[in-house]
Amino acid sequence: MWTWFHKFASPPHAYRLLGNLAPWFGWPALALILLAAWWGLVKAPADYQQGDAFRILYVHAPSAWMSMFIYVAMAVAAGVGLIWRIKLAEIVAISSAPIGAWFTFLALVTGSIWGKPMWGTWWVWDARLTSVLILFFIYLGHMALINAFENPERGQRAAAVLALVGAVNLPIVKFSVDWWNTLHQPASVTRIGTPAIHPSMLWPLLLMALGFSLYYVTILIVRLRAEMLASRLRALGRLAADGR
Repeated sequence: MWTWFHKFASPPHAYRLLGNLAPWFGWPALALILLAAWWGLVKAPADYQQGDAFRILYVHAPSAWMSMFIYVAMAVAAGVGLIWRIKLAEIVAISSAPIGAWFTFLALVTGSIWGKPMWGTWWVWDARLTSVLILFFIYLGHMALINAFENPERGQRAAAVLALVGAVNLPIVKFSVDWWNTLHQPASVTRIGTPAIHPSMLWPLLLMALGFSLYYVTILIVRLRAEMLASRLRALGRLAADGR
């Protein structure tokens, strides 16, 4: 088992395997996102209080979920790379950060658009919104640290430490609506018991979340392969420079 694991963790073997896997995630992701968009924007009934304005939920909520899910994946990969020096794990962390940052940005923007008609303002400094904004800055800080040192390994180690420390913010994002008074609505899908959303609205939301998850895996595969090639080219460049 460990022989297979280390073989997969080798960039050359992983590069070939990921190339074969990409279509198996990409096409289902596209199909699910299109189906969920049609179901949520066209077929699902309007909310009895918010009307059609609630339909931004089908982008906002999955984006917010993905911002946390990707951070967990990035932090785990960063920890594995930091402790066991597995190159593929380091590349996963590096490649996940921009994707997570974009999902977090999308969650913030769609939340502001949704908040304007519901709350009468684009932004409030409550616990949920502020903690998500901090999450976005942690993503940016992770990407900045990677390129902040002349020695790439030092940048990767610093970014990995930030990813692990920044994981403290995830419970705050998750439970902020329970711990503090906030304008943001409490959990309605993941709460204990029956979700507060009618199945006609819930199913397209779950399909969109699954589609976004597969989209993340697809883009991650593309970025992983590109980063592997870039790392190989940098290594060849250093060898050529040393040969001179």
